[in-house]
Amino acid sequence: MPKSQPFKLLLMAVAFAAAYFFPVESLRLPEAVHSALALTKWYAREHVILCLIPALFIAGAISTFIQSGAVMKHLGAGANKLVAYGVASVSGSVLAVCSCTVLPLFGGIYKMGAGIGPATAFLYAGPAINVLAIILTARILGLSMGVARTIGAVAFSIVIGLLMAWLFRRDETARFAAAPVEKSGESNSVRTAVWFTTLSAILIAATLGPSLGIYPYKWWLTGALTIALCAQMAGWMQTKLPHLAAGIVVTIAAAVAIPDYPQAVFLLAIAMLSLILYLSGGRSREWLEATWDFSKQIVPLLLMGILAAGLLLGQPGSEGLIPSSWISKLVGGNSLFANLVSSVMGAFMYFATLTEVPILQALMSGGMGAGPGLALLLAGPALSLPSMLVIHSLLGLRKTVAFVSLVVILSTLAGWLYGNFV
Repeated sequence: MPKSQPFKLLLMAVAFAAAYFFPVESLRLPEAVHSALALTKWYAREHVILCLIPALFIAGAISTFIQSGAVMKHLGAGANKLVAYGVASVSGSVLAVCSCTVLPLFGGIYKMGAGIGPATAFLYAGPAINVLAIILTARILGLSMGVARTIGAVAFSIVIGLLMAWLFRRDETARFAAAPVEKSGESNSVRTAVWFTTLSAILIAATLGPSLGIYPYKWWLTGALTIALCAQMAGWMQTKLPHLAAGIVVTIAAAVAIPDYPQAVFLLAIAMLSLILYLSGGRSREWLEATWDFSKQIVPLLLMGILAAGLLLGQPGSEGLIPSSWISKLVGGNSLFANLVSSVMGAFMYFATLTEVPILQALMSGGMGAGPGLALLLAGPALSLPSMLVIHSLLGLRKTVAFVSLVVILSTLAGWLYGNFV
């Protein structure tokens, strides 16, 4: 029997069980369906335009403009482990991204030759080590919880990366042996660094929250960075100036005409960028095509996963098919079982950036213990049902199961130890 057949059989069995036991007669079903649709609508409005689409363009740029030799030099099997894991473990302090937005970035560096260890360290650290989220945790849930979350997230990213590299060392050896390596001598490292700094800065600026002092100027900052990107495209990518000028004029005109709808202007700017890249041809069109390839692979799975997460677990303020009262009863105290339930719950729920803190505050006021609370903080932001579906498409079933299992096990143990000391 081919290796894929047991997995397909399992999927069929799960689908049949879901159809057989689906609670169509339950009064909870309408609320759960509403939660699923509302969560998907909220994600589309708040994260797709400002977070996911820029991340997809960055992933496409990584695939197009960064040579595999440069990636393997710093993040591959032969890279300095201190540098590789050090950079990956603190990446989240710069990129305030959720478990879904980090996926295109992870896919880009992994596709270009990063080792499974540094790549999964980045995958965990990206959403887990968020400076704003850690500060919010310390202010609302207490200093000890904030410190424990910081230490746990940084340590987990390194430990998970090292364990993934060790578990799949044979696969990695075969992967690097089969992959063609491009020499990085032709690329301008300073130019590439400036290019990706600008792209990342646009992503960060567009997602600035109201808690920051520069929030009122976020769109001015985003616009200035976009103009800097256009200047780089004209000088380094030989993009035609008339195309860039037309895109800038149209975007500015839209910003003046509809100042109250900045997301619409941002989306128009993305559409103009796509058109410019297509008309320019060459490497510019390759960038657009790589972005489209990531979009086809990632976006449908994310939306399906968010629908499923909303249906099963609901959203803040409403219920899913699984009652929140069941969860509250299971995560009281500090037993290993309570911490395990909290880790699994966090792994499957979808947390947008910073939303995990008020959700956890509500759960703890309802009886959740401090240990399970930390377990949820360590597992939740880094994983979600939507992200698991995408990780499976990028890494395969074995690596996905290993990554998710490591996050859940380490979060359970950390929560249990923390609960015993606090």
